[in-house]
Formats: sequence, structure tokens, C-alpha cells
Amino acid sequence: MRSVVLDADGIPLSGLLALPADPVPRAVVVALHGAGMSAGYFDSRVRPGFSLLELGASLGFAVLALDRPGYGASAAPLPGGLPLAGQTDALLAALDGYARGHELGAGFFLVAHSNGGRLALSAAAAARGRAAPLGVDLCGVGRHFAVEPGQLPGTDFAGQWRRHWGALRFYPPEAFRACSGLVRPVPAEEARETPLWPGMYPAVAAGVRAPVRFTFAEQELWWRQDSAAMEELLSPLMGASTEVVIQPHAGHNTSLGWAARAYHLRVMAFLEQCLLARDPGGERVPVTTDREMNKVDRNLT
Repeated sequence: MRSVVLDADGIPLSGLLALPADPVPRAVVVALHGAGMSAGYFDSRVRPGFSLLELGASLGFAVLALDRPGYGASAAPLPGGLPLAGQTDALLAALDGYARGHELGAGFFLVAHSNGGRLALSAAAAARGRAAPLGVDLCGVGRHFAVEPGQLPGTDFAGQWRRHWGALRFYPPEAFRACSGLVRPVPAEEARETPLWPGMYPAVAAGVRAPVRFTFAEQELWWRQDSAAMEELLSPLMGASTEVVIQPHAGHNTSLGWAARAYHLRVMAFLEQCLLARDPGGERVPVTTDREMNKVDRNLT
């Protein structure tokens, strides 16, 4: 695993890159952190097996965890951050540059947590050609908030601690100390736009064509998950297959807790499903016709 800085049309996007042993990865997992976090969210080393980067590389994938625009190396040139449209343009420019210098395998696969999910969906809707993702795996993001707008994390308010974490038992004690090195200020543009997400969502979701999987932690306290909220979450995704799952024994910061490995394995299993559905290499066994099966039966009898 190494640190990288990608060029997004003049904006530096920093991050972490883990590569597999094979020079050609099976695909590239792009991981996008949530509000007030950083790329290291996906690379917890508090306990063995917690890191998505480490797991993905061991399974033959490249994993690129990026600091979103307004975080990391781009915080200085973008002190206020960018609205969602600007973040989307920057991310796609960075991925285009990455594609020119690296093997992609089957292509990009987007993984995102919390506010990073807004960017993942927006990028999936806007991406074309080789940037179009194989799938989108989201954790800790929905459509309708379970809190009032004034309770959302912002530039001068980190949000309610319990809503970020859930029960203490979901995390090793060291996770809270390690998290202090991951936390970053929320850019003003992101904070301003966050309460608008429920109204922005339908237009963003309508453009998504890749399969989408939503994961909600057992104690996800930021988002409504009642039947009406789920209907309004999934119905705008008319062009995409969807899946919603609950991750047991987890709070909102799932990738930092005991459930990290279980959740990340599910992420990679979803990627495997997306690869099977896409079948980019044409290597799957073709469907056997009834006529061919009858011929096999005759040869065996």
C-alpha cells in the first residue's frame, strides 16, 4: 500500500493505493470516505483483517481510496470544498488520469461511506466509457435523514457522537484513538449542500445504470429505514438493479468496527456478482441448449 496523488484537472486528489500481486488487477475498487473523514477510513489496521485495501489486493483487485475534493491534498486549493457537481467532475477527471497510467482490469467499482455515497452515485450517473462503474456499493447513506437539518455534521458541529458510532461494543477500544488520525474538517460547500440531499437524490439516482447495493448498519442512526423511506430510496433507481442489506453488529462507522471484515467481504462478493453480470472477458461457460444436453445424454447411455 502506498500514498498517491492524482491530478483532477489541476486539483490534487490524495489517497491510498493497494495493488495485487498480478500486474493486471481484476478490477479497480475506488473507495470514497464520508463527511469529516479521510481515505484512511478504508485502511484500518487496528486489528488484522479490518482493511478494505488489504483485503481487495489479496483477492486480486487494485483498491484506490481517495480523499474527496476539499480533503487531503485538495484542502488547501479548495478551502471551501466543492458542491456535488464539482466533486463529480474532479473525481471523474482523476479516474480518467488514473486509467491512462494504470491497468484497470474489468474497470472501476465504486465503494462509498456516508456522504461519499452521494459522490459515488453522482459519478456513476455521469460516467461514460471506461469510467462507467461495474457497480456501486454504499454504506451509511440513504435518502431521508432521521434527524433535523440542524443536527447534521457541519463546519462547526461534528454531529452527535452516538449517531456516528452506535454502541461501544461494536468497536475495539483502539478504534476511537485511531480515528483521531482520520478525522478532517467538513468543507463549507459540503456542509451547505448536505441538507439538500433528499431533494437532489431523484435526479441523481435516475441517471445510474450500474447495480447498486445499500448497506445499513444494525445501529444506523442518521438515516430513516422505514418502508416508505426505502421505497423512496429505491424507486428513483429505475435503470439499476438494487439490493438493500443490514450489517449486524455494526454502527455507522462500519469499516472501523468488529464488523469491518464481514462487511468488506460482502462488498467484494457484490463486486464478484457484478463481474459475472458484466462478463467483460467472455470467459463464462456458455449456456447449454436442450439439444446439446440430449446429445450428452445419448453419449452417456
